Amino acid sequence: MLSYIDGNIVDEAHATVSIRSRALNYGLGCFGGIRAYASDDGKQLFVFRLADHVRRLADSAKILFLPLPISTSELSSAVLDLLRRNDLHEDAYVRPMVISKTAKLAPLLREEDASLVIWCMPLQRYIDKDSIDVCISSWRRTPDNSIPARTKPTGGYLNSALARREAYDNGFDEAIFLTGQGMVSEGSAEHVFIVRNGVLISPPSTEDNLDGITRRTLITLATEDLGLSFVERPIGRTELYVADEMFLCGTGAQVTPVRSVDRRVLGDGGIGPITKQMGDHFQAVVHGRVDDRREWLSPVWV
Repeated sequence: MLSYIDGNIVDEAHATVSIRSRALNYGLGCFGGIRAYASDDGKQLFVFRLADHVRRLADSAKILFLPLPISTSELSSAVLDLLRRNDLHEDAYVRPMVISKTAKLAPLLREEDASLVIWCMPLQRYIDKDSIDVCISSWRRTPDNSIPARTKPTGGYLNSALARREAYDNGFDEAIFLTGQGMVSEGSAEHVFIVRNGVLISPPSTEDNLDGITRRTLITLATEDLGLSFVERPIGRTELYVADEMFLCGTGAQVTPVRSVDRRVLGDGGIGPITKQMGDHFQAVVHGRVDDRREWLSPVWV
């Protein structure tokens, strides 16, 4: 695979940073996760909500004093160009990252150290199960006033890795974080939705979680396309146990149904009707089957 590093397209094996870089030693950086989806006839590849992902990365970089070294329009073009150069015609994942490339000692964020790298890979399913079993993690989500989740910080994912390892060790597929105040935040890398009495519910992005693009997409699709009732509000731990349905969502996870929480089976244990409706419609949108949502898709092959 070919990758992008500071304006150059190089073989992935040569897209390297120093072992002394602050990005490696201190986790100084942020990233975006972007999906591209093949059309049903295989002739086109659509990048989903590219402008929104690039804008969020620019905002993240600004917060961390690691500004994008190129404009957002140039970054969008670089993402599309990289997919073309890799001759990708199947579902794919793209990760642009802004990192601190300096090899100086001490964890210090400086504008002049910003380096932009982009890599991509074919990707079908991030979670290879039709539905998953989750647990409430004993680890708490890092507060936004400590490490801001809004920035998708590279170093902050140690928090996610610890929670996911704990979940795996105890026989679960994924972990759900609570905030320091004990309210539901998100999964290790996904947002949370539940269904109760026909109403779709999700905690706000102020619960120490990312301002998720997939989450916002699903809210729009639910309320505008599918006519579903949606409420954004805090969710307590035990409310997950009595939800009629639950699913996780994200760029990687897409719409992933949850079968149980802390070994409490939800509903009848199957994929609930609203979860299925949401998942099916999301897939139709990202693969270019819904004309009214084509503005979210950036074609690679033109």
